[in-house]
Amino acid sequence: MTPATWLRAHARPVVAVAAVLVLGGATVAAVAARPDEAPPTPSVTQEARVASPPSVSTDGFQDPAAQTYTAPPAGAVPVRVRIPSIGVDSGLEDLGLGAAGELDAPEEWMSAGWYEDGVVPGGVGPAIIAGHVDSSTGPAVFIDLPELTAGDEVLVTLSTGDVHTFRVTGSETAPKANFPTSDVYGSTPTPTLRLITCDGRFDSSTGHYEDNLIVFADLVS
Repeated sequence: MTPATWLRAHARPVVAVAAVLVLGGATVAAVAARPDEAPPTPSVTQEARVASPPSVSTDGFQDPAAQTYTAPPAGAVPVRVRIPSIGVDSGLEDLGLGAAGELDAPEEWMSAGWYEDGVVPGGVGPAIIAGHVDSSTGPAVFIDLPELTAGDEVLVTLSTGDVHTFRVTGSETAPKANFPTSDVYGSTPTPTLRLITCDGRFDSSTGHYEDNLIVFADLVS
């Protein structure tokens, strides 16, 4: 999306600058979990969960959960995310949680951020990367995130120089008031990635979008 296209489609008052990403967290006041589940707190440490060795399959297919995965080296953190299909190539800020349990938004509009108390991309479980969709003056780093489709690749570079490739499997738009905490932060038996930005209607009275877009991806290499 070009800046001119964005301005025609997204023009809004300058007074609304911040687009808070309500993503879940240590408290449940900001988001709602499924009615039949307690909302999980995002993991603070990387669990060393390694499945049993792959079994031999006669039909050429194998359950991903039965594979083994090498955890990222101790101290490794993600430093860059690239999404070739939508032209994203961004450094990564470290993101924590706000007072209300929401994931902090990146300070820079054109930079994405990684939830630093969660899973390191490439490790078993859901790694979280978030970014702004726009600002009061134009598009931001994840303006074209809604354009991602199944099969698109997301490449995450770690501080060690290792690059992990994830493949998009789908996406979901959800109200911030009813955020799918379990789907986003819940444990997974394999390395996964969630990309999150704002979406839906912009509420000029609050200065925020009403929804979040979550893109789901699985590790392929």
